Amino acid sequence: MSGERLAAEWVLSWWEQADAALTQLMQSFFPTHGFPPDHNVVMLATDDSHAATSALVDLTPIPSDLTTLYRVISEASLPDVDSGYFIHSPATAAAHFREYGPAPIGGEFVALVFASDGGGHLFAIGDSGRVWRSTTASWLDDFEVVASSLQEFLEQLGRRIADQP
Repeated sequence: MSGERLAAEWVLSWWEQADAALTQLMQSFFPTHGFPPDHNVVMLATDDSHAATSALVDLTPIPSDLTTLYRVISEASLPDVDSGYFIHSPATAAAHFREYGPAPIGGEFVALVFASDGGGHLFAIGDSGRVWRSTTASWLDDFEVVASSLQEFLEQLGRRIADQP
């Protein structure tokens, strides 16, 4: 990792681009696929999600990039992007942490699950800042690196939204 931290301004810019791409996707979805899309949205943070982020920080040490993300975006539900992508709300991430604990990733002090895909694979961010994906739809199996940073993960997700037919 380069050592650069995720900036709130960058996340807001990413949200604007993702929102514009989602608008285009929703307009072309029915003609392309022959059925209506589900509700696809990246939601901006609210006072409630800020409180949930603070509670998550109190529960466990989380990477600062994830805190920055949650200060701008509360969650995302993208069921029609590939097989689906979901950035969990800070309240959901906290509930999962209480129930399952940290993701079992060697070399990471704490790895917090913050997202999933439509196939049940989990995404976790470790204290290194790297983003990991479970190799199966399980909290207990191996995880592999999919992005060197949360910013790279969001860039990948943004390209998937924009490239969705």
